[in-house]
Amino acid sequence: MDNIKRVLLKLSGEILMGDQEFGIDQSQLKRFSDEIKGLIKKGYELSIVIGGGNIFRGLSGTEKGYDRVKGDQMGMLATVINGMALANSLKNAEIPCRLFTAIKIEPFTEFYTKEKALDALEKGFVNIFTAGTGNPYFTTDSAAALRALETNSDLLLKGTRVDGVFSADPEKDKSARKYDKIGYDQVLNENLKVMDMTAFAMCRDNELPIVVFNINKEGNLLKILDNINMGTLVYSK
Repeated sequence: MDNIKRVLLKLSGEILMGDQEFGIDQSQLKRFSDEIKGLIKKGYELSIVIGGGNIFRGLSGTEKGYDRVKGDQMGMLATVINGMALANSLKNAEIPCRLFTAIKIEPFTEFYTKEKALDALEKGFVNIFTAGTGNPYFTTDSAAALRALETNSDLLLKGTRVDGVFSADPEKDKSARKYDKIGYDQVLNENLKVMDMTAFAMCRDNELPIVVFNINKEGNLLKILDNINMGTLVYSK
């Protein structure tokens, strides 16, 4: 883990809500922007895949009568809104960034290609990837794994509400044990929840390490790459 240079951060839409019940908390955006700026100053190259659950979640939309495909497409648009808000916040913090989308929605964002994303990283821009993979039935976790591999990232950071990977849900089971490090196979054997199985399989098959950590704690994003044990490293043993 000493040679980490290029990182992809999976940021859920819910994280942007802060203490609100929905929408975007501007103070959360500013905090993330400040911490991202700190990572860039340390020399890391950063891409971000952002979710849309603070606005609309496609899968839950089916429970309200939405067609699954249309619901997922609405969820993709929600991620674009979040990406635009984050890009604006980064620019206010004087952090150069490029906003990409997996669907054609110019002039709001730039249509994603691997070549443009790699060029942006090499020029010192933070990439923000929105609209998931551009396809229904795939989560933004899958988009994060895909974009991390396409951009030759050294590590996938997954920010959550808990401190890492546990033997059980720590919000429900106080005796749950936190893992500092764990292999892909053990995650599968113990049926632990790291990310959706499509995303996890992509990381495992390509030996892309994952670090799961609590992004709700202020300063954690800035500290996690200096102290991986603050979270859980999932890797090929």
